[in-house]
Amino acid sequence: MSKKKQDLVDHAESLFYNHGIHAIGLKRIVTEANVALMTMYNHFESKEDLVLEVLKQREDRYFDLLRSHVNTSDNQALAIARAHSEWLRSSRQNGCMFLRAKEEYSDPTHPINTYVVAHKEALLAFVKKENFNHEDAMRLVLLLEGATSLAEVVDVDEVATQLQSMVTTTIGE
Repeated sequence: MSKKKQDLVDHAESLFYNHGIHAIGLKRIVTEANVALMTMYNHFESKEDLVLEVLKQREDRYFDLLRSHVNTSDNQALAIARAHSEWLRSSRQNGCMFLRAKEEYSDPTHPINTYVVAHKEALLAFVKKENFNHEDAMRLVLLLEGATSLAEVVDVDEVATQLQSMVTTTIGE
């Protein structure tokens, strides 16, 4: 990926996450990324295409982080909880960018909405792939989602500690 395209994605992600997608116009993104509007349109046909690329890259980073923890641990549930805690600590506590995008694109047939649904399904599938039955996978994903939500208003370290404790007592291994 070209540096300019990556700059657009990085700045768009930060702006969307901090302010909301509809609140940010393309002019602000290209200004902050220090690229021309035509450069943006050379890489993305629309703002929605840019949003989808932002979500795709964010998803890739998240699953890479989960995989890096799972591959080095015997307790997969706790490894996933620790990775998720690391994710929460590394980002501002503005909740789940995917769910925020789904709220802004609420039409269930909109590509951004369907991407978000697929992302949540992929998280559940990822957990199941780590040898969890459906019920335990659902419990773990519910704990992760709840931690993300609570980290918006409660100290992220306390949320992370309680997430890991609950995973150990609820799911264990």
